[in-house]
Amino acid sequence: MAHTVFIDGEAGTTGLQIRERLAKRVDLEVVSIDPERRKDAGARAELLNGVDAVVLCLPDDAAREAVSMITSNRVRVIDASTAYRVAPDWAYGFAEMSPTQRDTIRNATRVSNPGCYPTGFIALVRPLVAAGLIPADFPLTVNAISGYSGGGKGLIAEFETGMVPDNTDDAFRAYGFTLAHKHAPEMTVHTGLAQPPVFAPSVGRYAQGMLVEVPMQLWALPGKPAPADLHAALTAAYAGEAFVEVASQAECAELAQVRAGAAGYVKALDPQALNGTNRMRLFVFPNAAGTQARLVAILDNLGKGASGAAVQNLNLMLGLPEDAGL
Repeated sequence: MAHTVFIDGEAGTTGLQIRERLAKRVDLEVVSIDPERRKDAGARAELLNGVDAVVLCLPDDAAREAVSMITSNRVRVIDASTAYRVAPDWAYGFAEMSPTQRDTIRNATRVSNPGCYPTGFIALVRPLVAAGLIPADFPLTVNAISGYSGGGKGLIAEFETGMVPDNTDDAFRAYGFTLAHKHAPEMTVHTGLAQPPVFAPSVGRYAQGMLVEVPMQLWALPGKPAPADLHAALTAAYAGEAFVEVASQAECAELAQVRAGAAGYVKALDPQALNGTNRMRLFVFPNAAGTQARLVAILDNLGKGASGAAVQNLNLMLGLPEDAGL
């Protein structure tokens, strides 16, 4: 018998992508609320408590309200909002984050899906903190660019209609200048850092895909690790993983030589390279002296950064093959 799944907020960007990823599954049955009863709290509560799993694709407050309506002990919940990402009684849904995280997700009834930017940052930094290469109190910066789909329907409409001045003609937009971005807490907690990084997010005029970068002054670290030490720690952390891959040092060296306008130029680090997948690739780019490095993650903000991760977590929670539908 197929497991039943209710996507609360299925009309949103993440909800639509999750539904699309589940559409051809025979081991899952996606159930929806009757449009005529969409505002009927009783009908919604009945669905929330009557399925095997619920995926919440709602704003934070609406997600909290939905969770409060779930009284059944057997319903498994995945929340895609930021409401529970640092809650101690919720599992964090980044299966590759540590050797034990996959089992934590399997055994959980409440899982908080990670944010897209934090997925890249945590993937790059947590193994280095765990290995003692980065002290927990070391000041870090993370620079990132995402496609405008990460901002939801409002930002999508602003970038896609092209009706200037009602909509933007920006090629690039930096934001988060208050340094109080909602992703900062999970970036801090799930890397083991003592203080949040300085987070500099931005969006570009393209739909989806992202680059997350952490610049490192290796000479300032207590142990003065070499770039090869960072690469080795990341490679060891993700050995055997299907969805997270560390580019070889040779590939990083080759990409570092690409120059715009040079013969045979290709897009070296295209933020859209992994669109439509649940994959993430990590890179370590050193300077010639080995005293600096740029750590870079490429992922789809709507894939491994949202809907792909949700499906991966759903598979784990329901005891299905982790890569089903991915």
